[in-house]
Amino acid sequence: MHNPFKKTPQAPTAVATVPVEPLVAVPAGLVSLAKTAGVSLTKAGVPAGLRAAVYLVIDRSLSMADYFDNGSVQRLADQALGLSVNLDDDGTVPLVFFDNRPYPVVDISLDRYEGVVAAQHQLHGGERSMGGTHYTAAMNTVIDHYRISGATDPALVVFQTDGAPQDKDAARHQLAQASKMPIFWAFVGFGPTKVPFLKELDKLRGRLVDNASYFHAGANPHGVPDSELYDGITSEFGSWLPAARAKGLLP
Repeated sequence: MHNPFKKTPQAPTAVATVPVEPLVAVPAGLVSLAKTAGVSLTKAGVPAGLRAAVYLVIDRSLSMADYFDNGSVQRLADQALGLSVNLDDDGTVPLVFFDNRPYPVVDISLDRYEGVVAAQHQLHGGERSMGGTHYTAAMNTVIDHYRISGATDPALVVFQTDGAPQDKDAARHQLAQASKMPIFWAFVGFGPTKVPFLKELDKLRGRLVDNASYFHAGANPHGVPDSELYDGITSEFGSWLPAARAKGLLP
């Protein structure tokens, strides 16, 4: 006979992911991004309270012109800052433009982020001065900046591009060499098709640890949900941390 007072066993519920509270006060325009980034970091297994410097590298080759014009690049800068406030107590993201060469590092900060990408782009000559694609120019700039900063926390580099570089061999070598440093490279692809070279870097052999990931944002990166982008950027960062620690790259 059915006993109405007997409870039916319930399946165990999944543990909810609770994002880490941002380390700094967040402007109203970035609150949603910061919260969404926090959820992705938790899902990726990034320990609560982890400090890391977030860098943003932006491809300024000529094929990127439309992405500057339609706001996709500025949107990615806002998203990088939303990620940073969960990891870095100064809420600042060093921005590196590159084409054939790197450009001076500019900080995007919580009180200076709106329109920064467009302003810097025009400062460097806008569309008329956009060049080719050399990854190593930007990678070296990030590495030098990180070393000079004296940071002991790891770095998470959001590296955006829409195509393969002209310096493929050098880029492979640099990524392999950088695997000996506490720096993780989260490659973000723009464009209608995936970038085979970025897939190659994601699986590159001969590294001390797997220090890179690849997420493709597609032809309309501005329309990619924030949660999807953050999941793509952080998913392998979470597994890199213990691997880097095991190799003595992190305390």
